[in-house]
Amino acid sequence: MSFEVRPEQPADRESVRRVVTAAFGADDPAHGADVAAIWEGLGHHRRAGLVAEERGAVLGHVGLSRAWVDARRELVEVWVLSPLSVVPERQGAGTGSALVAAAVATARGSGTPALFLEGSPSYYGTRGFDRADRRGFLPAALERTPRPAFQVVLFDAHEPWMTGQLIYPDVWWEHGAAGLRDPRLADLEERFGISD
Repeated sequence: MSFEVRPEQPADRESVRRVVTAAFGADDPAHGADVAAIWEGLGHHRRAGLVAEERGAVLGHVGLSRAWVDARRELVEVWVLSPLSVVPERQGAGTGSALVAAAVATARGSGTPALFLEGSPSYYGTRGFDRADRRGFLPAALERTPRPAFQVVLFDAHEPWMTGQLIYPDVWWEHGAAGLRDPRLADLEERFGISD
């Protein structure tokens, strides 16, 4: 590995925007800009950002932000991993895996009980994440999140009563970023055989 993973700094803002926009905008530049706007719009919900840097250039980024589990007893503050971005020319070279590992370690060290995400089960499942619905959790967008894509890592602070529906901050809903909508959702379910 010729890059290092370090905490995101205020001076990284433009580099992070460039990386997120490139990673998510390969097929649709507007989507890349939208994902970058969500990360920037999280404000006080942002908990940590990590970047992968090589010779002064940022080539990857992962964001960690605050959300809640609506448990029966009380709201439980948790973290969400999103977005994970690597510039297209460096994808598949281990940068994303290093960022995910660093994100999990950062979340574990924070004392949060759980780290959630919506993403590929084949990718994140080999990096420590399990199906969240099998642990008693419901996704924020019940009808639009394929259950295998809704994943979690539980940490030492988690207690058995801390289950329920994940609640995202407003910025996720303002950008329509929770779950997927048709026709993308139907295409994904058909292509990968994803169902409940």
